[in-house]
Amino acid sequence: MDTKIGFIGTGHMARALSRGFIKTKTIQPEKLFGYDVKPEAAQKFAEQTGGTAVATIKDLVAGSDVVFLSVKPQQMGEVLHNLAALRAHGYNPLWITIAAGIQLRTYLKDLGTSARLVRVMPNTPCLVGEGVCGFCLSDGAKKDDAELALDLLSTVGLAIPFPERQLDAVAGLSGSGPAYVYMMIDAMADGGVKMGLPREQSLLLAAQTVLGAAKVLLQTNEHPGLLKDKVCSPRGTTISGVHSLERDGFRAAVTNAVEAATLRSREMGLENDETSKQK
Repeated sequence: MDTKIGFIGTGHMARALSRGFIKTKTIQPEKLFGYDVKPEAAQKFAEQTGGTAVATIKDLVAGSDVVFLSVKPQQMGEVLHNLAALRAHGYNPLWITIAAGIQLRTYLKDLGTSARLVRVMPNTPCLVGEGVCGFCLSDGAKKDDAELALDLLSTVGLAIPFPERQLDAVAGLSGSGPAYVYMMIDAMADGGVKMGLPREQSLLLAAQTVLGAAKVLLQTNEHPGLLKDKVCSPRGTTISGVHSLERDGFRAAVTNAVEAATLRSREMGLENDETSKQK
């Protein structure tokens, strides 16, 4: 692929995406560019990816076919203000934003209503190539833009299109989901320690069990309830553990966590709208 990729914001996710592009030979290192308000961060990006650190946002946008907006949500307003000032220059890259909680319409106020824009909700397992990215497109994005975004995002895991109205739920489930899984692994390890296992081995058992169970589900495509039933023998250990989880509200607690995170993502979108109106 001969596409030039620029990153405004060169933190962990920008470097993870870049490594995914390089590992899959989707993009060559010399086609990668990064800008950051912290020059040392841009230099770290260049050192870890083989890409090039650039001095200004204008230089990055002018030299890129695709520009990832990979700054934190609270920094996006300033970035968009700078990008709005560049509209008169006629730059027209494909914009891909990975900031949480900011809706397409907020970007289009500064980038222009015809801007080609992809909004992505990634998660942290992208750092190891096992992530999932839910994404949606602006009205100005073309079929080729959707295909290009899918190709790029698929280098770090699954990439799945959604209507924008569903991206808050994506944030609540897969975006925040790794934290729920880490809590479960930690709790399982605590259980092992309580019952006499060494901490290190207990944590290893818990993490590998979660990894293996997820792979079985994805590879067999069987319903998780059916897979659970296959492990539960009559009067066995597993059904006793499952009963304990049900009694303590395990399912409800996890469902409630996804709901709470989804609602918070919606709130963040409203807060960003209010901030945008005040400027």
